[in-house]
Amino acid sequence: MSNELNPFPENEITPFYDSSGHALFYLHSDGKYFYHYDGTPIAYLYNHQCIISYLGQYLGWLHNGSIIDYKNGRYAFFTSHSSDGVSRPGRKSKPSRSSRQSRPAESSRMSRPSRPSRSSGWSENSNMTFFPNY
Repeated sequence: MSNELNPFPENEITPFYDSSGHALFYLHSDGKYFYHYDGTPIAYLYNHQCIISYLGQYLGWLHNGSIIDYKNGRYAFFTSHSSDGVSRPGRKSKPSRSSRQSRPAESSRMSRPSRPSRSSGWSENSNMTFFPNY
């Protein structure tokens, strides 16, 4: 069941799409861990809203089913559950998922940066460069 903090249905894998509509990664059905379609763990969800790299960096936050970039406040990724925000392109077909690799240990989180004001445009980081350790 989805709620205000987590708009994604429980026990459902949720694909995230870039600004051109390509599925790049997904949120596992556990609702906490993000994986690339090649099976590489790339980040985790902290406190139901912050996207954190395994190096402890704050990368973005969830807002109405989309990910907002902490660097510039712009939309980086969207899901089929996204509402409001920027205009979204048509979603392309999802790649097949490879077996998930084991997750690295979660490093201590760095200080949380202040959130920039949300902007209605697309982030230039709407690709895998969003994840610095991928």
